[in-house]
Amino acid sequence: MEEYRLGELRHLLTTVFLSGFSEFLVKPVMTDVTVAAVCSGLNETCSLAVYLTGVEQVTVGLGTMVMMPVIGNLSDRYGIKTLLTLPMCLSILPPAILAYRRDTNFFYAFYITKILFDMVCQGTVDCLAHAYVAKNVCGRKRISMFGVLAGVRSISGVCATFSARLLPIASIFQVAAISFFFGLVYMRVFLKERLHDDDEDDCDEDDNTSGRNHHDGGDLTMLAEPILRDAPTKIHIVLNTKYSSLKDMVSLIKNSTILVQTLVVTFFATFAQSGMQSAFLYFLKARFGFNKNDFAELILLVTIIGSISQLFILPKLVSAIGERRVLSTGLLMDSVNAACLSVSWSAWVPYATTVLVPVTMFVMPSVCGIASRQVGPGEQVRL
Repeated sequence: MEEYRLGELRHLLTTVFLSGFSEFLVKPVMTDVTVAAVCSGLNETCSLAVYLTGVEQVTVGLGTMVMMPVIGNLSDRYGIKTLLTLPMCLSILPPAILAYRRDTNFFYAFYITKILFDMVCQGTVDCLAHAYVAKNVCGRKRISMFGVLAGVRSISGVCATFSARLLPIASIFQVAAISFFFGLVYMRVFLKERLHDDDEDDCDEDDNTSGRNHHDGGDLTMLAEPILRDAPTKIHIVLNTKYSSLKDMVSLIKNSTILVQTLVVTFFATFAQSGMQSAFLYFLKARFGFNKNDFAELILLVTIIGSISQLFILPKLVSAIGERRVLSTGLLMDSVNAACLSVSWSAWVPYATTVLVPVTMFVMPSVCGIASRQVGPGEQVRL
């Protein structure tokens, strides 16, 4: 098995880039479009826009909680490539609606369509991409590849945000729909279901060796961490069993305390991030008068710093201090960042807090790396 498969994963990375480009492209303009559609474009402090965004996130969150295990089971039956087709196909319609018109009626058509489709689409491409990497890259090399995957997504955010800064609003939604379409076609034509047929056996052996070293005390620095302490797990059961139902997913979680702990960490981390995303841009618009260009500049700064940290800093940091210390540090800096933003007293504060972004970007790749080592390649999608 090759030491590093960045070149072999180029088709997956291109697919993730095109998908991420489309998603990030519309983010800087959605606040202005929403306020203009539901608040007549006059009252920038209109709370209805914030409520609609909150309802969307709650509804989509509940939907994805139900749909993600189903998608995981279906991907094991029909393959990751087949399941990637569904979210990338459905994602084309919402931006296409706003590309046509952006008045109140069309906005609500977009709003309802996006909620329904995001129950299947939101996070699915990233989830399946992480599962694809986990099935084709083994052991500790996964965390580096997860970092590369996150870095490529951040780079797509840089390109998309820079484009949003230059393009008019109508063109932004047109380009987003076209990018989703090209990503779908590229994925169907070039992406292979597996890179090598013998990977699963190699990964089982690699992960079992990693698990034995972990429990034999080969990674004592990680055991001293306050987050995700080592706990008794039945890794041999997890690695050698194929799970085909939601009931078996519960059994999978029960067999590994570390998986339960990673779920708790993920829940609170994403809960905090979702809360910030639903209201933060509206807060900046109401408090400091931010517009599309201001949002684009701020997001561009964040994504540039984040992509550099995930591509170059994260792999070296994980090798030096371990996944769990990286995760602990990332969560701490995420809390400090949220606290500073919540009391922003001037328009320069959001820009100043970007110095914390390199560390806050480490959270999800670290969680994915820890969780993926608790199961075999055949169960990666269900995580």
